[in-house]
Amino acid sequence: MGEVLFLAHRIPFPADRGDKIRSSQLLKALSKIGPVHVGTLGETEADFAAEPQLARYAASYCLARRSLNLPLAGMKALVRGLPVSLTAFDNSELRAWVAHTLATRPVDCIFVFSGQMGQYIPADYSGRVVIDLCDVDSAKFEAYAHDGRGPRAWIDAREGRLLAVEERRLAQRADATLLITDAEANLFRARIGDVEANVMTVSNGIDTDLFDPKASRPHPALIGGNGPHIVFTGQMDYPPNVAAALRTIDRLLPGIRRGFPSATFHVVGRAPVPALTQRDGEPGVRVWGEVPDVRPFLAGADLAIAPLSIARGVQNKVLEAMAMARPVLVTPEAATGIDAIDGEHIAIEPNDGRLIDRACTLLTDGPAAQRMATAARNFVVEHKGWDAAMAPLADLIGRSGISETRDAA
Repeated sequence: MGEVLFLAHRIPFPADRGDKIRSSQLLKALSKIGPVHVGTLGETEADFAAEPQLARYAASYCLARRSLNLPLAGMKALVRGLPVSLTAFDNSELRAWVAHTLATRPVDCIFVFSGQMGQYIPADYSGRVVIDLCDVDSAKFEAYAHDGRGPRAWIDAREGRLLAVEERRLAQRADATLLITDAEANLFRARIGDVEANVMTVSNGIDTDLFDPKASRPHPALIGGNGPHIVFTGQMDYPPNVAAALRTIDRLLPGIRRGFPSATFHVVGRAPVPALTQRDGEPGVRVWGEVPDVRPFLAGADLAIAPLSIARGVQNKVLEAMAMARPVLVTPEAATGIDAIDGEHIAIEPNDGRLIDRACTLLTDGPAAQRMATAARNFVVEHKGWDAAMAPLADLIGRSGISETRDAA
Protein backbone atom coordinates (compact mmCIF):
# COMPACT_ATOMS: atom_id res chain seq x y z
CA MET A 1 0.00 0.00 0.00
CA GLY A 2 1.29 3.47 -0.86
CA GLU A 3 1.73 6.43 1.44
CA VAL A 4 0.42 10.01 1.38
CA LEU A 5 2.34 13.26 1.16
CA PHE A 6 0.32 16.04 2.83
CA LEU A 7 1.32 19.63 2.01
CA ALA A 8 -0.16 22.49 4.04
CA HIS A 9 0.71 26.18 3.84
CA ARG A 10 0.56 26.49 7.63
CA ILE A 11 1.30 23.88 10.26
CA PRO A 12 -2.11 22.44 11.18
CA PHE A 13 -1.50 23.01 14.90
CA PRO A 14 -2.49 24.67 17.10
CA ALA A 15 -5.92 24.34 15.49
CA ASP A 16 -6.98 27.83 16.50
CA ARG A 17 -8.03 29.45 13.22
CA GLY A 18 -10.29 28.37 10.38
CA ASP A 19 -7.71 27.01 7.95
CA LYS A 20 -5.80 25.18 10.71
CA ILE A 21 -8.97 23.62 12.07
CA ARG A 22 -9.70 22.12 8.66
CA SER A 23 -6.12 21.04 7.90
CA SER A 24 -5.72 19.42 11.32
CA GLN A 25 -8.90 17.42 10.83
CA LEU A 26 -7.78 16.35 7.36
CA LEU A 27 -4.41 15.24 8.71
CA LYS A 28 -5.98 13.31 11.59
CA ALA A 29 -8.38 11.55 9.24
CA LEU A 30 -5.65 10.70 6.73
CA SER A 31 -3.39 9.34 9.47
CA LYS A 32 -6.10 6.83 10.40
CA ILE A 33 -5.99 5.46 6.87
CA GLY A 34 -2.23 5.04 6.49
CA PRO A 35 1.22 6.68 6.80
CA VAL A 36 1.25 10.41 6.07
CA HIS A 37 4.36 12.53 5.44
CA VAL A 38 3.72 16.20 6.15
CA GLY A 39 5.43 19.18 4.56
CA THR A 40 4.39 22.49 6.06
CA LEU A 41 5.48 25.96 7.15
CA GLY A 42 5.58 27.74 10.49
CA GLU A 43 5.65 31.44 11.26
CA THR A 44 5.13 32.06 14.98
CA GLU A 45 6.53 30.64 18.20
CA ALA A 46 3.12 29.04 18.79
CA ASP A 47 3.50 27.25 15.47
CA PHE A 48 6.83 25.73 16.42
CA ALA A 49 5.68 24.93 19.95
CA ALA A 50 3.01 22.75 18.31
CA GLU A 51 5.61 20.54 16.59
CA PRO A 52 4.94 17.60 19.00
CA GLN A 53 1.30 17.58 17.85
CA LEU A 54 2.46 17.41 14.25
CA ALA A 55 4.82 14.54 15.08
CA ARG A 56 1.93 12.61 16.63
CA TYR A 57 0.15 12.26 13.29
CA ALA A 58 3.02 12.34 10.77
CA ALA A 59 5.13 9.36 9.73
CA SER A 60 7.74 11.99 8.87
CA TYR A 61 7.59 15.74 8.45
CA CYS A 62 9.32 18.94 7.48
CA LEU A 63 8.35 22.05 9.42
CA ALA A 64 10.17 24.85 7.61
CA ARG A 65 10.24 28.43 8.78
CA ARG A 66 8.37 30.83 6.54
CA SER A 67 10.69 33.81 6.57
CA LEU A 68 9.63 35.80 3.52
CA ASN A 69 7.55 38.79 4.62
CA LEU A 70 4.73 40.07 2.48
CA PRO A 71 6.40 43.26 1.19
CA LEU A 72 9.43 41.26 0.02
CA ALA A 73 7.17 38.54 -1.39
CA GLY A 74 5.26 41.24 -3.23
CA MET A 75 8.38 42.63 -4.86
CA LYS A 76 9.59 39.18 -5.91
CA ALA A 77 6.15 38.30 -7.23
CA LEU A 78 6.07 41.46 -9.36
CA VAL A 79 9.49 40.67 -10.86
CA ARG A 80 8.55 37.06 -11.60
CA GLY A 81 5.00 37.71 -12.75
CA LEU A 82 3.61 35.40 -10.07
CA PRO A 83 0.85 35.76 -7.49
CA VAL A 84 2.05 37.12 -4.14
CA SER A 85 0.24 34.24 -2.45
CA LEU A 86 2.50 31.68 -4.13
CA THR A 87 5.72 33.61 -3.66
CA ALA A 88 5.02 34.13 0.04
CA PHE A 89 4.86 30.37 0.62
CA ASP A 90 7.81 29.35 -1.58
CA ASN A 91 10.53 27.71 0.52
CA SER A 92 13.71 26.01 -0.71
CA GLU A 93 14.04 23.79 2.36
CA LEU A 94 10.54 22.45 1.90
CA ARG A 95 11.10 21.90 -1.83
CA ALA A 96 14.21 19.82 -1.12
CA TRP A 97 12.37 17.77 1.51
CA VAL A 98 9.47 17.08 -0.88
CA ALA A 99 11.90 15.85 -3.54
CA HIS A 100 13.70 13.60 -1.03
CA THR A 101 10.46 12.17 0.35
CA LEU A 102 9.11 11.34 -3.08
CA ALA A 103 12.41 9.72 -4.00
CA THR A 104 12.66 7.56 -0.86
CA ARG A 105 9.08 6.77 0.19
CA PRO A 106 6.31 4.88 -1.68
CA VAL A 107 4.09 7.96 -1.99
CA ASP A 108 1.22 7.30 -4.37
CA CYS A 109 -0.93 10.31 -3.43
CA ILE A 110 -0.10 13.96 -2.83
CA PHE A 111 -2.80 15.76 -0.84
CA VAL A 112 -2.44 19.53 -1.16
CA PHE A 113 -4.12 21.78 1.37
CA SER A 114 -4.64 25.30 -0.05
CA GLY A 115 -3.78 26.48 -3.53
CA GLN A 116 -0.50 28.09 -2.44
CA MET A 117 1.01 24.61 -2.07
CA GLY A 118 0.25 23.33 -5.57
CA GLN A 119 3.61 24.75 -6.64
CA TYR A 120 5.36 21.90 -4.78
CA ILE A 121 3.90 19.12 -6.96
CA PRO A 122 6.72 17.98 -9.30
CA ALA A 123 5.87 18.18 -12.98
CA ASP A 124 6.87 14.53 -13.44
CA TYR A 125 4.91 13.13 -10.49
CA SER A 126 2.66 10.34 -11.79
CA GLY A 127 0.68 9.45 -8.65
CA ARG A 128 -2.71 10.63 -7.49
CA VAL A 129 -3.19 14.32 -6.65
CA VAL A 130 -5.95 15.74 -4.46
CA ILE A 131 -6.10 19.51 -3.99
CA ASP A 132 -8.23 21.10 -1.28
CA LEU A 133 -8.65 24.72 -2.36
CA CYS A 134 -11.14 25.30 0.47
CA ASP A 135 -12.60 28.26 -1.37
CA VAL A 136 -12.00 30.27 -4.53
CA ASP A 137 -9.19 32.64 -3.57
CA SER A 138 -9.14 34.40 -6.95
CA ALA A 139 -12.77 35.45 -6.47
CA LYS A 140 -11.99 36.70 -2.98
CA PHE A 141 -9.22 38.99 -4.25
CA GLU A 142 -11.46 40.22 -7.05
CA ALA A 143 -14.03 41.15 -4.41
CA TYR A 144 -11.34 42.99 -2.41
CA ALA A 145 -10.36 44.90 -5.55
CA HIS A 146 -13.96 45.81 -6.33
CA ASP A 147 -14.49 47.20 -2.83
CA GLY A 148 -11.04 48.83 -2.57
CA ARG A 149 -9.31 51.83 -4.03
CA GLY A 150 -5.88 53.09 -5.02
CA PRO A 151 -2.76 50.90 -5.21
CA ARG A 152 -4.23 48.23 -2.94
CA ALA A 153 -7.14 47.67 -5.32
CA TRP A 154 -4.67 47.29 -8.21
CA ILE A 155 -2.65 44.74 -6.22
CA ASP A 156 -5.76 42.76 -5.31
CA ALA A 157 -7.02 42.80 -8.91
CA ARG A 158 -3.64 41.52 -10.12
CA GLU A 159 -3.67 38.78 -7.48
CA GLY A 160 -7.15 37.74 -8.51
CA ARG A 161 -6.18 37.46 -12.19
CA LEU A 162 -3.02 35.45 -11.54
CA LEU A 163 -4.63 33.16 -8.99
CA ALA A 164 -7.41 32.40 -11.47
CA VAL A 165 -4.76 31.12 -13.90
CA GLU A 166 -3.16 29.00 -11.16
CA GLU A 167 -6.53 27.60 -10.09
CA ARG A 168 -7.25 26.49 -13.65
CA ARG A 169 -3.84 24.82 -13.81
CA LEU A 170 -4.41 23.00 -10.52
CA ALA A 171 -7.87 21.84 -11.60
CA GLN A 172 -6.33 20.28 -14.71
CA ARG A 173 -3.52 18.71 -12.67
CA ALA A 174 -5.62 17.19 -9.87
CA ASP A 175 -7.53 13.94 -9.79
CA ALA A 176 -9.95 15.72 -7.44
CA THR A 177 -10.32 19.39 -6.50
CA LEU A 178 -12.14 20.05 -3.22
CA LEU A 179 -14.15 23.06 -2.11
CA ILE A 180 -15.91 23.52 1.24
CA THR A 181 -19.40 24.36 -0.02
CA ASP A 182 -21.55 23.56 -3.03
CA ALA A 183 -21.73 27.28 -3.77
CA GLU A 184 -17.93 27.54 -3.92
CA ALA A 185 -17.72 24.37 -6.04
CA ASN A 186 -20.26 25.76 -8.52
CA LEU A 187 -18.45 29.09 -8.61
CA PHE A 188 -15.17 27.30 -9.29
CA ARG A 189 -16.67 25.23 -12.10
CA ALA A 190 -18.02 28.39 -13.71
CA ARG A 191 -14.67 30.17 -13.45
CA ILE A 192 -12.53 27.39 -14.95
CA GLY A 193 -14.83 27.18 -17.96
CA ASP A 194 -14.13 24.29 -20.32
CA VAL A 195 -11.34 22.80 -18.19
CA GLU A 196 -12.10 19.14 -17.58
CA ALA A 197 -11.90 18.71 -13.80
CA ASN A 198 -13.31 16.58 -11.01
CA VAL A 199 -14.64 19.24 -8.61
CA MET A 200 -16.16 18.04 -5.34
CA THR A 201 -17.52 19.40 -2.07
CA VAL A 202 -16.05 18.27 1.26
CA SER A 203 -17.62 20.40 3.95
CA ASN A 204 -16.22 21.63 7.24
CA GLY A 205 -17.36 20.11 10.51
CA ILE A 206 -17.27 20.99 14.19
CA ASP A 207 -15.84 19.26 17.25
CA THR A 208 -19.05 19.16 19.27
CA ASP A 209 -17.31 17.57 22.27
CA LEU A 210 -14.86 20.45 22.49
CA PHE A 211 -17.49 23.10 21.79
CA ASP A 212 -19.96 21.89 24.39
CA PRO A 213 -21.79 24.47 26.52
CA LYS A 214 -21.64 22.09 29.49
CA ALA A 215 -17.84 22.09 29.38
CA SER A 216 -17.23 25.88 29.59
CA ARG A 217 -18.16 28.56 32.08
CA PRO A 218 -18.80 32.13 30.91
CA HIS A 219 -15.90 34.55 31.02
CA PRO A 220 -16.13 36.75 34.13
CA ALA A 221 -16.34 39.90 32.00
CA LEU A 222 -19.57 38.59 30.47
CA ILE A 223 -21.28 37.87 33.77
CA GLY A 224 -23.32 40.72 35.20
CA GLY A 225 -22.28 44.32 34.70
CA ASN A 226 -22.89 45.86 31.30
CA GLY A 227 -24.95 43.72 29.01
CA PRO A 228 -26.40 42.16 27.01
CA HIS A 229 -23.17 40.80 25.55
CA ILE A 230 -22.71 40.41 21.78
CA VAL A 231 -19.67 38.40 20.63
CA PHE A 232 -17.75 38.19 17.36
CA THR A 233 -14.84 35.73 17.07
CA GLY A 234 -12.19 35.25 14.40
CA GLN A 235 -8.75 36.06 13.07
CA MET A 236 -8.83 39.82 13.39
CA ASP A 237 -6.31 40.78 10.74
CA TYR A 238 -8.37 38.97 8.09
CA PRO A 239 -10.04 41.73 6.03
CA PRO A 240 -13.59 40.25 5.92
CA ASN A 241 -13.52 39.81 9.72
CA VAL A 242 -12.20 43.33 10.23
CA ALA A 243 -14.94 44.73 8.00
CA ALA A 244 -17.61 42.75 9.86
CA ALA A 245 -16.39 43.93 13.26
CA LEU A 246 -16.25 47.56 12.15
CA ARG A 247 -19.68 47.20 10.57
CA THR A 248 -21.02 46.08 13.93
CA ILE A 249 -19.30 48.89 15.83
CA ASP A 250 -20.24 51.68 13.44
CA ARG A 251 -23.58 50.64 11.97
CA LEU A 252 -25.22 47.96 14.10
CA LEU A 253 -24.25 48.63 17.71
CA PRO A 254 -25.64 52.20 17.83
CA GLY A 255 -29.07 50.91 16.78
CA ILE A 256 -28.93 48.01 19.24
CA ARG A 257 -27.88 50.33 22.08
CA ARG A 258 -30.91 52.50 21.49
CA GLY A 259 -32.96 49.61 22.82
CA PHE A 260 -30.26 48.22 25.12
CA PRO A 261 -28.10 51.14 26.33
CA SER A 262 -25.68 48.84 28.18
CA ALA A 263 -25.13 46.40 25.31
CA THR A 264 -21.46 45.49 24.88
CA PHE A 265 -19.85 44.20 21.70
CA HIS A 266 -16.83 41.91 22.26
CA VAL A 267 -14.31 41.37 19.45
CA VAL A 268 -12.39 38.20 20.29
CA GLY A 269 -9.48 36.94 18.20
CA ARG A 270 -5.78 37.27 17.54
CA ALA A 271 -3.92 40.03 15.73
CA PRO A 272 -6.55 42.78 15.72
CA VAL A 273 -5.52 45.54 13.32
CA PRO A 274 -5.07 49.14 14.58
CA ALA A 275 -8.43 50.11 13.09
CA LEU A 276 -9.96 47.79 15.70
CA THR A 277 -7.64 48.20 18.69
CA GLN A 278 -8.14 51.96 18.62
CA ARG A 279 -11.89 51.40 19.08
CA ASP A 280 -11.42 49.44 22.32
CA GLY A 281 -12.94 51.32 25.22
CA GLU A 282 -15.46 53.24 23.18
CA PRO A 283 -18.97 53.00 24.65
CA GLY A 284 -20.06 49.38 24.39
CA VAL A 285 -16.88 48.15 22.64
CA ARG A 286 -14.26 45.67 23.93
CA VAL A 287 -11.47 44.45 21.64
CA TRP A 288 -9.80 41.53 23.40
CA GLY A 289 -7.25 40.36 20.88
CA GLU A 290 -5.85 36.86 21.30
CA VAL A 291 -7.32 34.87 24.17
CA PRO A 292 -6.40 31.38 25.47
CA ASP A 293 -9.88 30.04 24.71
CA VAL A 294 -12.84 31.55 22.86
CA ARG A 295 -15.34 29.18 24.48
CA PRO A 296 -15.86 31.22 27.70
CA PHE A 297 -16.73 34.24 25.56
CA LEU A 298 -19.23 32.23 23.55
CA ALA A 299 -20.61 30.66 26.72
CA GLY A 300 -21.30 34.13 28.12
CA ALA A 301 -22.71 35.63 24.93
CA ASP A 302 -26.33 36.69 24.82
CA LEU A 303 -25.88 36.82 21.05
CA ALA A 304 -23.14 35.69 18.67
CA ILE A 305 -22.95 37.74 15.50
CA ALA A 306 -21.23 37.35 12.11
CA PRO A 307 -22.29 40.17 9.73
CA LEU A 308 -19.83 39.24 6.98
CA SER A 309 -20.14 40.81 3.53
CA ILE A 310 -17.47 38.56 2.01
CA ALA A 311 -17.42 34.97 3.20
CA ARG A 312 -15.83 32.00 1.50
CA GLY A 313 -16.60 28.45 2.55
CA VAL A 314 -18.26 27.43 5.80
CA GLN A 315 -17.66 29.82 8.69
CA ASN A 316 -16.18 27.92 11.64
CA LYS A 317 -17.04 30.80 13.93
CA VAL A 318 -20.73 30.26 13.17
CA LEU A 319 -20.59 26.50 13.74
CA GLU A 320 -18.71 27.03 17.01
CA ALA A 321 -21.29 29.47 18.33
CA MET A 322 -24.13 27.16 17.31
CA ALA A 323 -22.41 24.21 19.00
CA MET A 324 -22.12 26.30 22.17
CA ALA A 325 -25.92 26.69 22.13
CA ARG A 326 -25.90 30.44 21.53
CA PRO A 327 -28.41 32.37 19.45
CA VAL A 328 -26.51 33.30 16.29
CA LEU A 329 -27.25 36.22 13.96
CA VAL A 330 -25.58 36.24 10.54
CA THR A 331 -25.76 37.62 7.04
CA PRO A 332 -26.63 35.26 4.17
CA GLU A 333 -22.94 35.23 3.19
CA ALA A 334 -21.92 33.91 6.62
CA ALA A 335 -24.64 31.25 6.54
CA THR A 336 -23.42 29.74 3.26
CA GLY A 337 -22.89 25.99 3.37
CA ILE A 338 -24.29 25.45 6.85
CA ASP A 339 -27.82 24.62 5.65
CA ALA A 340 -29.39 25.76 8.92
CA ILE A 341 -32.97 27.04 8.81
CA ASP A 342 -33.59 30.72 9.46
CA GLY A 343 -35.76 31.15 12.53
CA GLU A 344 -35.25 27.57 13.69
CA HIS A 345 -31.50 27.08 14.08
CA ILE A 346 -30.11 30.51 13.23
CA ALA A 347 -31.15 34.07 12.41
CA ILE A 348 -30.25 35.34 8.93
CA GLU A 349 -30.71 38.94 7.77
CA PRO A 350 -29.41 40.72 4.64
CA ASN A 351 -28.92 44.34 5.68
CA ASP A 352 -28.11 46.63 8.58
CA GLY A 353 -31.66 47.64 9.47
CA ARG A 354 -32.91 44.09 9.60
CA LEU A 355 -29.83 42.90 11.48
CA ILE A 356 -30.49 45.55 14.15
CA ASP A 357 -34.17 44.65 14.41
CA ARG A 358 -33.46 40.92 14.60
CA ALA A 359 -30.76 41.42 17.22
CA CYS A 360 -33.14 43.43 19.39
CA THR A 361 -35.87 40.80 18.98
CA LEU A 362 -33.52 38.00 20.04
CA LEU A 363 -32.23 40.01 23.00
CA THR A 364 -35.77 40.88 24.08
CA ASP A 365 -37.34 37.42 23.81
CA GLY A 366 -35.10 35.25 25.94
CA PRO A 367 -37.17 32.04 25.73
CA ALA A 368 -37.37 32.21 21.91
CA ALA A 369 -33.64 32.91 21.69
CA GLN A 370 -32.92 29.94 23.92
CA ARG A 371 -35.11 27.65 21.83
CA MET A 372 -33.13 28.68 18.76
CA ALA A 373 -29.86 28.15 20.62
CA THR A 374 -30.86 24.67 21.72
CA ALA A 375 -31.98 23.79 18.20
CA ALA A 376 -28.65 25.11 16.87
CA ARG A 377 -26.70 22.80 19.17
CA ASN A 378 -28.81 19.81 18.23
CA PHE A 379 -28.44 20.62 14.53
CA VAL A 380 -24.65 20.70 14.51
CA VAL A 381 -24.38 17.58 16.69
CA GLU A 382 -26.58 15.65 14.27
CA HIS A 383 -25.33 17.02 10.96
CA LYS A 384 -21.98 18.80 11.26
CA GLY A 385 -19.54 16.46 13.02
CA TRP A 386 -16.04 16.06 11.57
CA ASP A 387 -16.34 12.28 11.19
CA ALA A 388 -19.16 12.72 8.71
CA ALA A 389 -17.37 15.55 6.91
CA MET A 390 -14.16 13.52 6.47
CA ALA A 391 -15.88 10.30 5.36
CA PRO A 392 -15.05 10.74 1.62
CA LEU A 393 -11.27 10.90 2.18
CA ALA A 394 -10.49 7.19 1.81
CA ASP A 395 -12.09 7.08 -1.63
CA LEU A 396 -10.45 10.34 -2.65
CA ILE A 397 -6.93 9.08 -1.96
CA GLY A 398 -7.63 5.66 -3.48
CA ARG A 399 -8.07 3.70 -0.26
CA SER A 400 -11.74 2.76 -0.47
CA GLY A 401 -12.87 0.76 2.55
CA ILE A 402 -9.54 0.98 4.38
CA SER A 403 -10.47 3.60 6.99
CA GLU A 404 -13.55 1.63 8.01
CA THR A 405 -11.45 -1.53 8.43
CA ARG A 406 -8.82 0.25 10.53
CA ASP A 407 -11.48 1.88 12.73
CA ALA A 408 -13.18 -1.48 13.28
CA ALA A 409 -9.86 -3.03 14.33
